[in-house]
Amino acid sequence: MDSLVGKLLIAMPTMPDPRFAHSVVLLCAHSDEGAMGVIINKPLPDLTLVKLLEHLDMPLGGELTGLGDAPSGTVHYGGPVETSRGFVLHSPDVMTEEGSLEVATGIVLSTSVEILAEMARGQGPAQVITALGYSGWGPNQLEDEIQAGGWLLTEATGAMVFAGDDSGKWAATLKAMGVDPRLLSGATGHA
Repeated sequence: MDSLVGKLLIAMPTMPDPRFAHSVVLLCAHSDEGAMGVIINKPLPDLTLVKLLEHLDMPLGGELTGLGDAPSGTVHYGGPVETSRGFVLHSPDVMTEEGSLEVATGIVLSTSVEILAEMARGQGPAQVITALGYSGWGPNQLEDEIQAGGWLLTEATGAMVFAGDDSGKWAATLKAMGVDPRLLSGATGHA
């Protein structure tokens, strides 16, 4: 299978793992060794970007950028692996020297705290999703899940990743693909 970097995985209604129910995952790495992605539509209920920056002892030096509609910024559940590790998906208007990688047109993954420091200074990217943890798959695991009908795939765009409210992102992504989420079956099979 060709590389799936820059694709969105959309969980099917039959997804057996509740951590991924109605998830939209941006794939950031994919090779023979496995895959890595960040869930983009599951906000953590008790954590804001302001609280996270305060916990990291990063003083706010200006108006925060990249917070979307939330006044204090949303932090997302990126997946069940390394849940204390941070990932920032953002627009390419701000890049860090180390730890920034463009994973799709207009979408950058940064893993260094430098991007958070830029955001705390009010000089961060215009569009941001901050997440703790990531989603990981071993060799051929993701391919097997796709083959079994657990995920749909589509190209990621900045509009799909950064726009819209989190609760509607799963349905909106399906609709952008021309799929009516109400018509998806809860059962799978093979012809």
